[in-house]
Amino acid sequence: MLNKTFAKSALLIGTAFGAMMIPTLAAAQDVPAAAPVADASSDGEIGEIVVTAERRSENLQKVPVSVAVVSGDALRTIQTGGEDILSLSGRVPGLYAETTTGRIFPRFYIRGLGNVDFYLGASQPVSIIQDDVVLEHVVLKSNPVFDVNQVEVLRGPQGSLFGRNTTAGIIKFDTIRPSQVFQGRASASYGTYNTVTADVGVGGPIIADKLAFRISGLYQHRDDWVSNTFTGTGADGTKGGKDVMGGFDEKDVRLQLLFTPTSDLSINVSGHARDYDGTASIFHRGALKKGSNNVQAEPRTSFAQDEGDNNPQAYKTYGASVNAAWDFGPVTLTSITAYETSHGSSRGDTDGGVAQNYAGRPSYGQSRGNLRNLDQWTQEVRLASNSDGALKWQVGGLYFDSRDDTEFYQRTYFLTGPDLNGALPNPNNFVRLHDINTSWSVFGQASYQLTPALTITAGGRVTEDKKSTELVRSVKNAAGTVDSFPATAPRYVQLKDTQPSWDVSARYEFTPDVSAYAKVARGFRGPTIQGRSAVFNSPFTTANSETIMSYEAGLKTRPFNNMTFNVTGFTYKVKDIQLNGNDANGNGVLFNADHANAYGFEAELEWKPIRNISISLGGSALHTEIKDKNVYAQVCALNGAVTCTVQDPTKIAIIFGAPATLAQIDGNPLPNAPKWQLDAAVRYDIPLWTGGKMFVSTDWNVQGYTNFVLYKTAEFYSNGNFEGGLKVGYTTADNKYEVAAFARNITNEKNLKGVIENYNAAIFNEPRIIGVSLSGKF
Repeated sequence: MLNKTFAKSALLIGTAFGAMMIPTLAAAQDVPAAAPVADASSDGEIGEIVVTAERRSENLQKVPVSVAVVSGDALRTIQTGGEDILSLSGRVPGLYAETTTGRIFPRFYIRGLGNVDFYLGASQPVSIIQDDVVLEHVVLKSNPVFDVNQVEVLRGPQGSLFGRNTTAGIIKFDTIRPSQVFQGRASASYGTYNTVTADVGVGGPIIADKLAFRISGLYQHRDDWVSNTFTGTGADGTKGGKDVMGGFDEKDVRLQLLFTPTSDLSINVSGHARDYDGTASIFHRGALKKGSNNVQAEPRTSFAQDEGDNNPQAYKTYGASVNAAWDFGPVTLTSITAYETSHGSSRGDTDGGVAQNYAGRPSYGQSRGNLRNLDQWTQEVRLASNSDGALKWQVGGLYFDSRDDTEFYQRTYFLTGPDLNGALPNPNNFVRLHDINTSWSVFGQASYQLTPALTITAGGRVTEDKKSTELVRSVKNAAGTVDSFPATAPRYVQLKDTQPSWDVSARYEFTPDVSAYAKVARGFRGPTIQGRSAVFNSPFTTANSETIMSYEAGLKTRPFNNMTFNVTGFTYKVKDIQLNGNDANGNGVLFNADHANAYGFEAELEWKPIRNISISLGGSALHTEIKDKNVYAQVCALNGAVTCTVQDPTKIAIIFGAPATLAQIDGNPLPNAPKWQLDAAVRYDIPLWTGGKMFVSTDWNVQGYTNFVLYKTAEFYSNGNFEGGLKVGYTTADNKYEVAAFARNITNEKNLKGVIENYNAAIFNEPRIIGVSLSGKF
């Protein structure tokens, strides 16, 4: 039954979704998807979209993979109000993204598969690929996307061609590359809270036909806009104030040099740097009253927080890559060498309130994660055929090496004196971990056109994944004389596994405009170690490898020159699925459940009903279910009392010497797996006598029931979250320049995006941003 929130959003976007009521879609009984809106100034036809989902350039309509594409222009429109990579959430059917650690730690979910673990060394089943380089560490996955050509979201296991940890899928970013034609583009916007975004790129030849460059930059800023109403001085020296949180400064640059010494050899050398300074996630303690999911009474722009120094967060990242391709005629040899490094820290008041304002013994929460250093090296070599004949093939190998030193600090480290409970400062209340993750793999894929209509594709990869975590420094007492880590617990843990991944697909072309495909795939995610628990003097926890068997079938159609419509149905089973719960300290604990099942569909429609109107619609439906009667998760608790309304069967168990309430999670949905998602984007152009045009564009997304934790409660979920954007402007006759007014989250919805369970704390979405924008290209 549709709730009031969804009814409200349905009314707001009713006009856009009304376009869906055509016979083709009625027969399909689904809501199509959010492809990028095409340029409404063209002749009314839908242009070809080229993707590299199979590591070669192909028409989207001819690839036997469920792929969604967001153009660079569409992404820049979405991010006009200062949003980051999380803005993709809700704009692509089957994709969801969130964070409880600010802008430096996005977590992605495709078809419901993801990882809620907030550990800096957490493994995620969604891989991020930027310019053919895998970004595996969670901090690297937050690298800003700017001067981008397009984004491809590959849904389902992609282990044959893209390597490790891809049981859920891939988000692939391709930036604009250098060329021998001098060209540039720029977009800039200014809005509420002094929100500034400037995304620019310019490049061209240095030496004709031999050397070209492109330099790109991103600048984003927002003033602090959230006030801390705390009037005292916290035990760590924290003081409140007006507008002390919520702001950020993002500064990024990338330089590319493309060498083409001969017509057969190209070498693209790329280097980038990031400097980010902002606010960690803001937690609103007690915003979720026990038994209720309503957060509307909680102010978004102010709250009281007594510790955490108003949640500072800062990171610097640098990277470089060399992408070289040699064309030998029948085959092309490609080598991609890349290095990434990062360091920074994030601190926050994790209870998100003034402890003494809540009944019972004052309970505090504060922590800091510090990435001292990170070094990631990757080397890929690939040999691919160049034939346009019936057989196409490619083989290759990948080596991955990631090493980091990570520290976790707990509350008493920051205290300047005793708190209300008598806790004293402890300058030794932190741990340092050394993590190493190495992986190698060999892979191959072949595609053969059996008949003019039927093509079979098969691929496989063998991957060895090895991880180790060493406790370099453990928590000690204030005097530094007593080590608190259990003497019987290992300080060094290593896990290793070698697994095959493979896929087989068949594509049948009924007509040049209608094709169907079916695909079966096996994916693999390596074993995982959770070392952060050492800061609570608890042993490391681990999880074994998970594997997935996925089945999907899709229909890709172009019923008219002004319409494309694609739909995919899928089902999968993840064996030994890796899950993350909490222990008595609210600390992440890894474990495996027997398996999880899922089924659903995604659909995408792009349509130009008349010359000056473009419509993109999208939708997905998803059912996920954890299956293991013997697996329990610890529930929300504080000072020995359960703080939320648990709706699963529970039992009491002794954990770390104290009784704890555990919930049976068998049959529950996966966390952050929306049951359905809808999105729409519409643009209407009004030609003027000057040759230019006025335009109005709008985009909306709506999200169904989404559980945030492993167990079911009356508090920790969202249902009917929606957001919309509006843009009104003028484009010149040559389509090179645009000036507009815009609004993001135009209705100023306050959506629940995450929770801190034991404090019933809420995390909210971005506020409404209204402003003006300019863009141009040459």
